[in-house]
Amino acid sequence: MKKTVFSFYLMLTLVLSVHSQVQSPSEFLPNYGKQITYYHQAENYFRHLTEKSPLIKHQKYGVTPEQRDLNVYFISSPENLANLEQIRNNNLAAIGLSANKSQMIGDKLIVWLSFNVHGNEFAGTESAMTVAYELVNPSNAETKKWLENTIVILDPCINPDGYSRYGNWLREISSKKTHPDLSDREHMEVWPGGRYNHYIFDLNRDWAWQTQPETQQRIALYNQWMPQVHTDVHEMGYDSPYFFPPSAEPLHEYIEKYQKDFHYTLGKNISKKFDAQNWMYNTGERFDLFYPSYGDTYPTYNGAVGMTMEQGGIGAGRAVTMSNGITLTIKDRLTHHATAVLTVVESAAAQADVLLKGFRGFMNNSRKTVKGNYKMYVMKNNPKLVQMADLLKKNNVEFSYADATQKASGFNYTTKTEKGFTIEPNDLIVKVDQPKAVFAQVLFEPNQKLNDSLSYDITSWALPLAYGVEGYALKNSVAVKTKMAIEMQEKVIPQNVYAFHIPWNNRISAQVLSLLHQNNIKVRSAMKKAVFGEVIVEPGGLLVTKADNPKIVDFEKTIAGLVKIKTDYNYIATGFSSNSKDVGGENFNLLKAPKVVLLSGKGVGSTEFGAAWYYMEETIGYPVSVIEVDNFNRLNLFNYNTLILADGYYEFSEDQQKKIGEWIKNGGKVIAMNSALTLFEGKEGYALSPFASEEDKLSSEKEAEEEALKERFLDFQDSERRYISKSIPGAIIENLLNKTHPMSFGLGDKYFSLKTDDRHYSLLKKATNVVYVPKDYKSYGFIGNEIKKKLNNTVSFAVDKKGDGSVIYMVDNPLFRGFWENGNLLFSNALFLVN
Repeated sequence: MKKTVFSFYLMLTLVLSVHSQVQSPSEFLPNYGKQITYYHQAENYFRHLTEKSPLIKHQKYGVTPEQRDLNVYFISSPENLANLEQIRNNNLAAIGLSANKSQMIGDKLIVWLSFNVHGNEFAGTESAMTVAYELVNPSNAETKKWLENTIVILDPCINPDGYSRYGNWLREISSKKTHPDLSDREHMEVWPGGRYNHYIFDLNRDWAWQTQPETQQRIALYNQWMPQVHTDVHEMGYDSPYFFPPSAEPLHEYIEKYQKDFHYTLGKNISKKFDAQNWMYNTGERFDLFYPSYGDTYPTYNGAVGMTMEQGGIGAGRAVTMSNGITLTIKDRLTHHATAVLTVVESAAAQADVLLKGFRGFMNNSRKTVKGNYKMYVMKNNPKLVQMADLLKKNNVEFSYADATQKASGFNYTTKTEKGFTIEPNDLIVKVDQPKAVFAQVLFEPNQKLNDSLSYDITSWALPLAYGVEGYALKNSVAVKTKMAIEMQEKVIPQNVYAFHIPWNNRISAQVLSLLHQNNIKVRSAMKKAVFGEVIVEPGGLLVTKADNPKIVDFEKTIAGLVKIKTDYNYIATGFSSNSKDVGGENFNLLKAPKVVLLSGKGVGSTEFGAAWYYMEETIGYPVSVIEVDNFNRLNLFNYNTLILADGYYEFSEDQQKKIGEWIKNGGKVIAMNSALTLFEGKEGYALSPFASEEDKLSSEKEAEEEALKERFLDFQDSERRYISKSIPGAIIENLLNKTHPMSFGLGDKYFSLKTDDRHYSLLKKATNVVYVPKDYKSYGFIGNEIKKKLNNTVSFAVDKKGDGSVIYMVDNPLFRGFWENGNLLFSNALFLVN
C-alpha cells in the first residue's frame, strides 16, 4: 500500500514537473501579439505544448496544396485523452453512426474550435495559441474542471496556405515601427490577398460542397467525431465591434430550440466578460444561419451548436487607428478572441448534459419526425449521379440505388409540380430515415423556407438542379428493393475497333477529352444524334477513330487506357450509321485542342479567377497559362486560341482592346464572365447590349427616373429592405436551351442557372442565345420583386461570332464555388466544343 501511494506521488511530481515547464505564447514566441506569427512558428509552439503537457495530443489530418500540414489538437484530461477512440465511438454510436459503443467511458462533450479559415484574419491563429495555453496552463485550475467532461478539438489554422501568403507579405512590408494611419501599405493588401487558399477559393463557403482538398480532409475528420459544439473564429472590417451569438435572421427552420437557447446563454456569458473590460460588441446582426456550407451552418445542420465569432481586424495590419481614435493592436484582437472562445468552452462544459441530450435528440428524432415536407428523394439514373454520389459519401449521407421498378409520385424539381413517375433500376435514392436526416433534407429540400430576405448568402442550392438530373421529392417513403452500388461489367475490347465512343454527359467526359488532347490524339464530336447498331452517339459525343490517328501503336489498348475513367465508354466497329450520320460526314467535327490563357491580377475577381484556375487544373486537368493583367502587353495572344476573362473589371487601353478584337477575328475565342462582359457591352462589332431596342432603353431610363422621384418621400430606415427588392443574393433560375448548339450539349432538357447578381441582358440580336431565361420562368430562392420581372426573356449564355473567332458571353458564372456540377459541363462545352 505504501509503495502504491509512493508511486502515485512520484508520478504526480513528475507530471507537475513537466507541466510546469509549459511556456505561454509570449514566453515562447518573439514578438507575440506585436507581429504575425509564421505558420511554422505556430506549429512549433503547439509541438512545445504537446511535449510539455499531458493534456494535449496532436493529430495531423492532411496537407494543403502547397504541402503544409493540417493539424488538430485534442485537449482534455489525461484520462480522456487515453480513451479518445472509445469516446469517439460512443459519441457516434449514440446517434446511430457506429456499432462499437463501450460502456466503460461516460458521456463526454465534444467541442470543436476552428481558427483562420480566412488566411488574412490572422488574429484567429494567434488567439488559438492563447486558448490552448490557458486550457493546459497548470496554474489555471478552472479550465481543468472544464476538461473533466469535455474533449476540445482545436484546429489552429484551417487555411495554412492563405495564412502564410498573408503572413509572408506582412512581414516583408513591415517597418520597424507600426503605422496605424490607413495610408500605410500594411493596410493595403495586394491581390489576391491572403483570405483564400492556394486555389483562391473561400474555404468558409466550401464546408458542404468540399471542392477543396483542405475541406475534404477536414470534413472527413469532422464526421468521425461529430461534435456537439463548433466555433468558427473570424475577423471582419477593423472598425467593427466584436460579434458573437445569438446569430441574425434568417435562421433555418430546422434549427432547434436547444441550439438557439445555447446561443442566447453564450451571448449573455460572453457579454459579461466583455462588459467587465468595456469592450464593444454586437449580437444578432448580419451573420445568419441559412446557407449550409459555412463553418457555423454545416455543424448546425449536423446537430451541433454552430456559431461564428467575428473580431474587427481585416486591414488592420499590426495596428490601426479606428474611427473612434483608438488604436487596435494584434494583442487586442487575439485577447478578445481568446476571451470569447474560452467562454464557449466554459459555457459548454457547464451545460454538457443539455447539449448532449439536444444533439442526440436532433440526430435520432429527426429520422422519425421529418422536419421538412418530404421523406424520400429519387434521382433518375444519369451519368452525373457519379459526382452526386461522391458528394453524399463525403458528407456521410446514406443513399442507395433502386434494384427494381416501382410506380411513385413526387414533386418534380424541373416542373415544380407533383408528377407520377417510375422508379427504375439504378435510380439514386436518399431516404430521410437515417442519422444525417436533417442535413440530407437541407441539401435536397426544394423550397427552403426563408424567414427573412436579408440573407448573407445564396438562398437556394437544390442538388438535382445543380447537377442537372431529373429529381423527385416524395412525401412518403416508397418501399422498393435497393442495392448499395451499380454493378459495372468489365469491357472486352475486340482486336479491331473502328472508333471509340465517349459519351458527353458529365465532368469525366471533359477529363477524358483533356487527356486525349494532351496526348495529341485527334477527336471528333457529334453535332446530331448518330446510330451505329446498338451504340447511340448523342450530340456532343466524342469519337476517337483509327483513321484520324494512324500513328498510334496498339490503338485499342492505348485509347482504352486513356478513356477507362469514363466507365460508360464503348466502341463501334463501323463508320456506317443507320441514320445517315456516318463518321466521315459533316456530323462529326474534328475538335481543335484549346491553347488557353487565363488573366489574373489587379481588377480580376479573386475567387472568380480561382474558380476558373481550379477548373482547369483540378476539375479537368488541362494546361493553362496564367498571365497577370499588368503583363498583357508582353503576351503574344497568337500563341493561344482561347482567352478566359473571369469576373472582374479589366482596364484595357484602346490599343489593347483592338489587339483582342483582331485576335478574335483571326480565330481566337474569348470566354468572358460576369463583369468582364462590360469590355464588349455596347462596343462596335459586338452583339452584347442590355436592351433589345432603343425604345426598351428609353423605357428603362424613364422607369428608373420615376422610381428615383418616388424614393424622395420614402423613409431612410427601410432603405436596405428597398434595395433587396432589386437584388438577387443567390437564386436558381430556369433557362431554356438552344439544344442544337454545342454549348448546350449534355446539359439536359433545361439548364437551371445559379444567379448571384442582378446583371441581365435582353436576348441578343445577331448572336446565338444558347441559354436564356424564358417569360414566366420558374425559380428557387429569393429574388427581389423589382428584378424578378426584368429577367423575363434575358440571355444567360450566348455566342457572338466575329470573323473566324467568337466571344462567349457568360452572364452568370457556371463555375461559382466549383459546386454547380452542370455548370462545370457547360463551361467544358464552351472550352472544348465551341469554335
